[in-house]
Amino acid sequence: MGEDEARSWIRGDETAKQMLSRVLKDRAFMLLPPLHRVPLRAGNVVEITGASPSAKTQILIQAAISCILPKTWNGIHYGGLGKLVLFLDLDCRFDVLRLSQMLKHRLLQANRLGNGAWWQLEESNVKSCKSAQEKSHTVFDEELYVSCMKRFLYVRCYDSLELLSSLKTLDYRIRQQEACGSQVGVLMIDSIGAFHWTDRLSSSLALETHNRKSLSLTNVVETIVQELKKLLQVHSLVVLTTKATIYEEKYPALENNRKFSSNDDYSGNAAIKAQQPLIREFMPSSWQAFVTHKIIIRKSADLQSLQTGQQNLSAYSLEWLQPQLSSIDRFIVDDSGIVTVS
Repeated sequence: MGEDEARSWIRGDETAKQMLSRVLKDRAFMLLPPLHRVPLRAGNVVEITGASPSAKTQILIQAAISCILPKTWNGIHYGGLGKLVLFLDLDCRFDVLRLSQMLKHRLLQANRLGNGAWWQLEESNVKSCKSAQEKSHTVFDEELYVSCMKRFLYVRCYDSLELLSSLKTLDYRIRQQEACGSQVGVLMIDSIGAFHWTDRLSSSLALETHNRKSLSLTNVVETIVQELKKLLQVHSLVVLTTKATIYEEKYPALENNRKFSSNDDYSGNAAIKAQQPLIREFMPSSWQAFVTHKIIIRKSADLQSLQTGQQNLSAYSLEWLQPQLSSIDRFIVDDSGIVTVS
């Protein structure tokens, strides 16, 4: 090996500044409760599973707000990521007014407190903040609200072909946003299994028309996974998806054997039960292998509802299946969004 070849071999591919810029850009981040247990980084695919309704879309909305909010604005700390969100609505039931309501509440809370840790308030403080008199004297930054809403990009799909078409155009949309100085942080897919039964019927019809490959359920899902993998290879994205369950018990007896603590240890029969499948998986194996993190949500059997003022709110439990954690978080959904309960 000559001297020139040796120098070219040891010469760095990037400067220290470029390396730090790349590493800090793709570093892990934490979402708000109840998705705060595991740090996420670019390339992760999180699947949130639960019966309908179980506040899955509400969790997506809260995560989206954390993404589109800036970290700071005019000296007030909001704790957001300041990135864009791509939201693919497959069951066509997304309520943009709910997004607006939760975003305004987050802005109001941050303005009152002077920081973004509004979810850590004591219950008494939350009730006092909800008084009509205080609301009338509290305003939020309209310019900040508009800029946050502009960071939320919404796409509605009515079948798998529209979903595939949207995925194929996302790369162009993301590059357009990056050219304008914006970065997309999270891709959300609400109800990934929304077209399962339609595609399954199409698969059976394809057997009669000898066109099995083009209409096969497995083939459609594999193509969706391939398109998502292409996006993740060229863009720093975290994918959050929701999926409805089928054939699940209403209140599994397993939950009664768990303690809502981060220090729980399983032993004996409880450990064996904990390893049993909690839901019946209906997505093809290509999708299951693509998912890196799995969460399941149920209505809480321990505390089915909470009485808050004049409202009777349902309580839910959230459990991490992959990676498997010993803790189970419980939460309710009120006008402000997701609220964790002890």
